[in-house]
Amino acid sequence: MDLSTRYSPSDIEETIYARWEAAGAFRPPAEGQGSGQTFTVMIPPPNVTGVLHMGHALNGTVQDIVVRHRRKLGFDTLWVPGTDHAGIATQAVVEKKVFAEEGLKREEMGREAFLQRVWDWKETHGNIILNQFKRLGCSCDWDRTAFTMDDNLSHAVRVAFVDLWKRGLIYRGSRLINWDCVLQTAISDDEIEYQKRKGNLWYLKYPLTAKPGEFIVVATTRPETMLGDTGVAVHPEDERYKDLVGTTCRLPFLDREIPIVADDEVNAEYGTGAVKITPGHDPADYERGKRHQLPEINILEKDGKLNAEGGPFAGLPREEARKQVVAQLDEMGLLEKVEKIEHNVSVSDRSKSPVERMISEQWFVKMKPLAEPAIEAVHKGWLQFRPERWSKVYLHWLENVHDWCISRQLWWGHRIPVWYDEDDVPVASIEDLREGDAHPETGKPIVRQDPDVLDTWASSWLWPIATLGWPDKDSADLQRFYPTQFLSTAPEIIYLWVARMVMAGYAFMDELPPEQRNPFTTCYLHATVLDAKGKRMSKSAGNGIDPLDLIEQFGADAVRYSLILLTKEGQDVKLSPDRIEQGSRFCNKIWNAARFVMMNMGGERREHSEHLEDRWIRSRLLAAIQTTSEALQEYRFNDAATELYRFVWDDFCSWYVELVKARLTGEDAESAAAARGTLVRLIRDILGLLHPFTPYITEELWQQLHEVIGETPEAMLISTPWPNGEGLQHDENAMQEMQLVQQFVTSVRRVRALTMIGERKPLQVLCVAPRDEERAVLERYADIEKSLGFLEELRIEAAAERPPGSAVSVAGGFETFVTLGADVDLDGLVEVLKGRLTKAQKGIGQIQGKLGNQNFVERADPDVVESERERLAELEHEVDLLQRNIEGF
Repeated sequence: MDLSTRYSPSDIEETIYARWEAAGAFRPPAEGQGSGQTFTVMIPPPNVTGVLHMGHALNGTVQDIVVRHRRKLGFDTLWVPGTDHAGIATQAVVEKKVFAEEGLKREEMGREAFLQRVWDWKETHGNIILNQFKRLGCSCDWDRTAFTMDDNLSHAVRVAFVDLWKRGLIYRGSRLINWDCVLQTAISDDEIEYQKRKGNLWYLKYPLTAKPGEFIVVATTRPETMLGDTGVAVHPEDERYKDLVGTTCRLPFLDREIPIVADDEVNAEYGTGAVKITPGHDPADYERGKRHQLPEINILEKDGKLNAEGGPFAGLPREEARKQVVAQLDEMGLLEKVEKIEHNVSVSDRSKSPVERMISEQWFVKMKPLAEPAIEAVHKGWLQFRPERWSKVYLHWLENVHDWCISRQLWWGHRIPVWYDEDDVPVASIEDLREGDAHPETGKPIVRQDPDVLDTWASSWLWPIATLGWPDKDSADLQRFYPTQFLSTAPEIIYLWVARMVMAGYAFMDELPPEQRNPFTTCYLHATVLDAKGKRMSKSAGNGIDPLDLIEQFGADAVRYSLILLTKEGQDVKLSPDRIEQGSRFCNKIWNAARFVMMNMGGERREHSEHLEDRWIRSRLLAAIQTTSEALQEYRFNDAATELYRFVWDDFCSWYVELVKARLTGEDAESAAAARGTLVRLIRDILGLLHPFTPYITEELWQQLHEVIGETPEAMLISTPWPNGEGLQHDENAMQEMQLVQQFVTSVRRVRALTMIGERKPLQVLCVAPRDEERAVLERYADIEKSLGFLEELRIEAAAERPPGSAVSVAGGFETFVTLGADVDLDGLVEVLKGRLTKAQKGIGQIQGKLGNQNFVERADPDVVESERERLAELEHEVDLLQRNIEGF
């Protein structure tokens, strides 16, 4: 057997992935050749500008586990990959590149020439992240790789737009939007970062109209926006301002008379309790202005300079205008004070410039009619979230949804399919209208197309249907693979993408029954991967971890398994590179366990066995199969990974392998054959169970195993059936008897640890087991107990006095006494044990303090609370053991 003593991922990963692809293992069987039961997953398309980060690595692993598991269960499984054109991000990257290399701005190049440059860049760099997903081991059907600006997807976008236009759900109007003054485009909420910055809170004095010489003072972090104020609000129950409600004050510089209104949303504790209302530049003020019917004034140009509404400050950049407004207010005696503060500033994630909220004429989609069936989908149980709490976030957004701004002032993206005649009358069309064509409704000549492009989400919300052939409702893929069954994505896009995909399913798949229009039955919101200190990873913070570096160092399987072991449902992951070592050690454990099996295959194999350890491990294997299968069915990935980790590491390697070593080299041929047969069954099923988590190492060992045992495998492991426990049965008697054996051996090992005796020093042990049935089992398997415990003598009695100078351990219903040799310094040992006793008692006090704190018990994560209770029980057992030994010595 030519199997290295240590697993080397770099030696096998690339070769195995190529074999999977060559075999077509990632493709679903052709219609009529599979089970007929489909399982479909859509990859959340990463930005075409992107590179793999830890969030991608976790999500890719989660999806691949699901896909590989369902594939092995016999589903006709399809996982559709692809990328998003990422309008603003991609345009920014190419603009920067062209300017750096050629000194050209896009306006100087012209729209068509610039777009050709973007396409050229996309062809060169656009598939980098997909190739990185391959390194991770993702088994997508790469033949179906989609791009949101492919011709068929672009056609789908137009069909959807025109459909909504005809229904009266798309309109052009002026509303408050997010604006990037550097890129000069509207941006979505997900394109905004929030940065903590030091700033000022300025207190401005507005003269009261009816009370010369008196003022109302407002506090603001943006004094230049006062030029767009159209009111001042106070809380109706604020006694300080009751007499002023209904009166007016005058706006400095512009001498505009503005009303003082009472509004329940005002926080009377913040600042002075009086707030300026700037409907044209603040979301809360926009809503407040609507409530009080105040005018909306925009004081900014698209580049961030003040327009004519800025009065004497018109033409100044916003930062300079702020300085001058503050300086002149101070000169006029209208600046009461300035406080230093730290606050969150919203900045564009592309240009890094502060985002402005401003009134702008844009294209919008009416969301209320689209939201209603998407809300019903959750209430009826057609759509389920994991963790379930995310359904509340989803419903809250949909129940309070605002109209969706779908236009962007960019060149890269799906151009809005609206054309205008000479009177500026718009019309939407699926097909291009050329200049001079007759307007379909007015008959007048078409003169121009709308220059804006659609929000990126206006294409990706169609991802589950467009990638399967929609709007061709007769598409074989659409009919076979829609709706999909599983979506895994990041929580931060639950409304930006998830909710909109659900709305699109109900809006455009209306020929299906309501329960089948929903694009996926389960939406899994994966954890956020944080750094070791619990902070978000980012380039600017310099705390990011490159998953490709980890794959290079530890291998893809180790990265995958570590991420799943670290990720409990609903909890974020604190990650440092050294935490990947757990997965790496486990992979080496798997490798060496399989190597042990293969090294001992020289001889006959027999499945049936009456040996205790064989019956026990087969029963444990059945339990592991059942537990893992149930956990994966319910998307409890950490539970499944933890169960397999414990079964492989503890039950198989630490116990069973040690138990059968002597049998494999002994003279009893039947015993050796039974051990070999059990080992082969175990390793086959272990490799099958682990394959969704660690695909590379399991596939390699699967091939190696069959070469060693002289069998041709029925298929590559990726395509073999999921272990179903056939031929196994639960053996309660074996489980109970083995538990007693393990308790005894563990009690001996505990004494070794307690007294610091060497692991393999031969010992003399007395076991006092008063219960007849327990004593009978311990006597029956005394040879096993002596072998595993490294005992030179073992006495098992119903009753006996404690031997002088012996250490004691308690397990189950029996006591274990280990005779200490003359070489043990009992006085010194007692002092050591007293020190450990003090430490253990202190630990008990600390944990009891936590568990006695009702706030901790109610607010802490349930797993943390349970872990503390388990640790308390361990310490209490340790204290009892220490006290008994100190007293005995």
